[in-house]
Amino acid sequence: MAEALKGALVVGQSGGPSIVINASALGVIRTAFASEHITKVYGAYHGIDGVLDDKLMDMDEAGLIELDKFMYSPASALGSCRTKMPDPKDDDTKYRQVLEVFKKHNVRYFCYIGGNDSMDTCNKISKYMKSVGYDCRIMGVPKTIDNDLFGTDHCPGYGSSAKYIATSIMEVARDAAVYEKGAVTVFECMGRHAGWLTAAAALANVNGHCLDFIYLPERDFDMDKFISDVKSCYEKNGNCNIAVSEGVHYADGSFITEVAASATDGFGHVQLGGLAAYLAAEIKNRLGLKTRGIEFSLLQRCAAHCSSGRDVEEAYMSGRAAVESMLEGTTDKMVGLECVRYPHGGFDSHTVLFDLDKVANFEKKVPLEWINEEGNNVTDAFIEYALPLIQGDSPVRMRNGLPDYTDYNKVFAD
Repeated sequence: MAEALKGALVVGQSGGPSIVINASALGVIRTAFASEHITKVYGAYHGIDGVLDDKLMDMDEAGLIELDKFMYSPASALGSCRTKMPDPKDDDTKYRQVLEVFKKHNVRYFCYIGGNDSMDTCNKISKYMKSVGYDCRIMGVPKTIDNDLFGTDHCPGYGSSAKYIATSIMEVARDAAVYEKGAVTVFECMGRHAGWLTAAAALANVNGHCLDFIYLPERDFDMDKFISDVKSCYEKNGNCNIAVSEGVHYADGSFITEVAASATDGFGHVQLGGLAAYLAAEIKNRLGLKTRGIEFSLLQRCAAHCSSGRDVEEAYMSGRAAVESMLEGTTDKMVGLECVRYPHGGFDSHTVLFDLDKVANFEKKVPLEWINEEGNNVTDAFIEYALPLIQGDSPVRMRNGLPDYTDYNKVFAD
């Protein structure tokens, strides 16, 4: 075991927020506070941008009561960003800025919480610090509701978003069924290339049938087949409920709504959206049925009132494991989860480590064998995988009848 370094720790959050990303940050912060080797704990204001701009928040000044609220507060309390770092071999300007800030504050530990692109940033900084001989232990902490990170069984954030999607569909399905004349409802879930979130809609059927079809980006989308599916279902049941990934695409690879999508995010990805409304209009025009398009949008990643207790616990555990591993001498890794699912519903999980260069920019997709032959639903194997991840409730603190989320005092280091 390598000797623990003496110095400060910086924790940052990056990419799209999640319901439990702050629980991971709290796991990092509390574990760092408890170590005699970590002299100071800083929060990077808006991720790597905060490091580059030397805007580091002194987490000692945040207040223990407000920090405790991190456990059940949605979104990224430290602030997030979508900054893509260049290859240091092409341009090392930003990496020299990071090094200067790390030296100024004697930063010897860096935790970055995020998804695929965030792990790429983490990997590049780790490799650069090694190349210049600066002793700094760096660890990635997984966060993505998309559930598409390499290696880990699942990602913190996914279970809570899955629970929200399934719960919302159960509620809307009952609302849509109260009238004598039925309707077709299209639910749009996030997921550009990986359909894990949309697949979670299948959990709405665990306690009774609510959802009829699921379309994932892992399979090519056929509009005529889609319309035929809807027509047959409506004629049989008088209603039809459909979940579809925002990233479903035709056989040529073009997104269904790509023509209308012109904006991109900081990582250069086309911003998708509006698919539910588009498909609802297609159904209405072709079949003459009453339709609704519901886009969950940001709701699926910030519904802390519907979070999974297991998800919250694992997010905190991942942050804690990152710091513990760094103190033991480990660097250049991402914390992941390894799980055992027992035949009668039991479930165990523990943390494991993965090489950052294997994780960075790799997307894990829903296995094709978990999608039915028709390409319009998932199999029982997916249910067996996902159902344990949504278990347990999360006690959100309330004040004045509303959630009491963190609103900590931001004090910046000199």
